[in-house]
Amino acid sequence: MNTAIQIKNLKKQYGNQSVLNGISFEVKQGEIFALLGGNGAGKTTTLECMEGLKKYESGTIQVNGTVGIQLQSASLPKHIKAKEAIQLFAKWNKAQIDDKILANFGINRFAEKQYHQLSTRQKRRLHLVLALLRNPDILFLDEPTAGLDLEGRASLHEQIRQLKAKGVTIILASHDMAEVECLCDRIAILNKGNLAFVGTLEQLHQTVSKQYCITITTNRKTEHYPSEHISETLLPLLAQYQAQGIEVLDIQVNRGSLEQHFIKFAKEA
Repeated sequence: MNTAIQIKNLKKQYGNQSVLNGISFEVKQGEIFALLGGNGAGKTTTLECMEGLKKYESGTIQVNGTVGIQLQSASLPKHIKAKEAIQLFAKWNKAQIDDKILANFGINRFAEKQYHQLSTRQKRRLHLVLALLRNPDILFLDEPTAGLDLEGRASLHEQIRQLKAKGVTIILASHDMAEVECLCDRIAILNKGNLAFVGTLEQLHQTVSKQYCITITTNRKTEHYPSEHISETLLPLLAQYQAQGIEVLDIQVNRGSLEQHFIKFAKEA
């Protein structure tokens, strides 16, 4: 698989404060890649350097292809109509407006509405269409489903999967760990300006720990038990429930969520 973006020894400072301490990673063509990090980790700075919006002190960033950027918020005039915004961006980028894209994202249903009249869901769709006008090879998505209801999230997730199926490389920034688990092929986790992890979710599970989470639902309540050895934890619990006359209704065992692993990285930092 070819490389869409390659970053080598990227360093960035604000005054005397080092924000990025020489990080290196690559994004492969056609994958959905998530960049994760808590406040002050350097995630936003890394994204802005990758997007060409911010200068950096040293290192290299190689981008192979055209880029589209969907920011979390846009500075569009509140009285501009959705169709006018699309026409304006198309003219700036010397691009043709693809009516099929407008139809796929349901833009025609609110094309005549002014920007301030749009719902959060409609604004997210408009922002994404504006980012796609250049038919980019690489698409940056910053919190694309923030503020959306479940139906809106599901719809936008499907659109993102369709873009991936067409070969578009997608770099996703999201605080929604379930969203990242659902969509992404690989992730990178930043901590204090350092790259703490890069790889697949399966590799993350293997790297972090062998700890499992056992969830037992009874006729009284649901309880969670961390465990490194399933049988050693589960069998005494079942014996205890039986001795107390508590009926076990369901048992689930998982290896921990991305959110749990992310919190562990944050605590270690």
